[in-house]
Amino acid sequence: MTAIGQFLGALYRSELAGRIDLGQMDHRAQSDWRAQRKQALTAVSSSRWAGAITRAVEDQYQLGMRTLAAHFTDLRAAVEVLEARCALRPGELEPVDDTAATDRRGPRSRQRRPRGYGSRAERFAKSRRLAVLRERLAQAESALATGQPSITVGGKRLWRNRNHLDAAAMTEQQWRNQWDAARMFLTADGESGKPGGNETIRLDSDGRLRVKTPAALADQFDSHVVIDGPIRFGHRGDEWAARVSARRAVRYDISYDPTRDRWYLDASWRSNPHPPASLTELRVGRVLGVDLNVGHLACCVLDASGNPVGEPRTIEVITERLGASRRDGRLRAAITTLLDQAQHTGCTAIVIENLDFANALATGRETLGRGKLGKRLRRTIAGIPTRRFRDRMIAMATRRGIAVIGVDPAYTSKWGNRHWTAPLQQQTSDPATITAHHGAAAAIGRRGLGMAIRRRPAGPRTRQRTREGTPPTRPDPHISHGGRHGSSDPPTHPPRGAPVHRKTPAASGQDRSGRTGLSPAQ
Repeated sequence: MTAIGQFLGALYRSELAGRIDLGQMDHRAQSDWRAQRKQALTAVSSSRWAGAITRAVEDQYQLGMRTLAAHFTDLRAAVEVLEARCALRPGELEPVDDTAATDRRGPRSRQRRPRGYGSRAERFAKSRRLAVLRERLAQAESALATGQPSITVGGKRLWRNRNHLDAAAMTEQQWRNQWDAARMFLTADGESGKPGGNETIRLDSDGRLRVKTPAALADQFDSHVVIDGPIRFGHRGDEWAARVSARRAVRYDISYDPTRDRWYLDASWRSNPHPPASLTELRVGRVLGVDLNVGHLACCVLDASGNPVGEPRTIEVITERLGASRRDGRLRAAITTLLDQAQHTGCTAIVIENLDFANALATGRETLGRGKLGKRLRRTIAGIPTRRFRDRMIAMATRRGIAVIGVDPAYTSKWGNRHWTAPLQQQTSDPATITAHHGAAAAIGRRGLGMAIRRRPAGPRTRQRTREGTPPTRPDPHISHGGRHGSSDPPTHPPRGAPVHRKTPAASGQDRSGRTGLSPAQ
């Protein structure tokens, strides 16, 4: 298996380097290139191995281009912020543009004005960093224009460990074993209608593995390598057995862990989920609002009317100072608990925030504060797995038939704490366990239901008795009866009561719930 993996890995790296040298190609040129390379690789491997290699090369190239485009966007945002602040003197505030300041509803009314750095020494250090980022931006722009991303087969982190073996706590031979194992290629896509769902790597119902040998190694290892040891899948094994018996396509990936000296076989296939329900249908039943925070998930069940049902719950997700695999395992376990809670309470959908800190991470040093507080805030944002949580939630919820609704995250924490934390504490047996995060979860759930987050105050609609401050004193009544008993003259005493200030939903502040106004039926 090692010899086959290293031979196919060398072919894969050679084809990937050639694909990067060609740069961007249209669909016609890409099809011609793949047909030529598949024909050339078939002579030394097989038609199926050649198809798997060329397909993996193109997928890796497109992934590298998307990553390069995201890196270029982040660098440009960081350079723009540094240029704006370095252009000002230390402590100087950017002057207001009169043309933009005249319109209060314009884009300038919501932007913070850049301020110069606190001292000349800091400004000099930032100017040097600006020069470094400009050089990186120019390199990224050139690579993006030519369509030649930088890809390290085996991982850039492992490649960097080669020059820091002491810090990585490994010897040169240990590093070499991991490097060779990471650069092997043992991946075969499935084929529907074939025995076992795959002709290149086949695993039968008895657990016997058979791997197609490349043509260049057929004299040494025969046409196939067969492993008689029984292989079983501990997770979703019944689904795999059903697909194999029905001859449906199954993809296999073989990997080797030199630290444990073990081989692993992964099976994957494309699922066909049910068509998603409409948003109107999902809002008929209960929903589970979820607020993602550092170290835990806060969730709250709401009925179709937007009222909290039962007691809110907190699910721990401790991922600090853990490896990537362990972090992903903790996150999956938390999502599993969350899905169990949704099924137990009869929720038809889970509402989460469509949150992404890409812009904040790109310009975090300049826009998220300075000193210990700013560093703590940057660490907090970096510790929230927003994108991974969203992707894992969608994939795992789809298998259980639970829909996921993404909402705008604006003002959910602020309004949820103001309007829903106290009501949740009143209806809970232990009010000390209810925090502002549970109020934010209730606000997220109401936004997913299409309802307003802020609650109307109790009392009359005029807010005469609920307005902040001391109510106005009533004037003393006059003894004179002038203007009464049918007289047409105006009354001599002032009218009682306080002036009524009515507020409409459109004028009471910004509301991101999706409702722009009230119809007569509502």
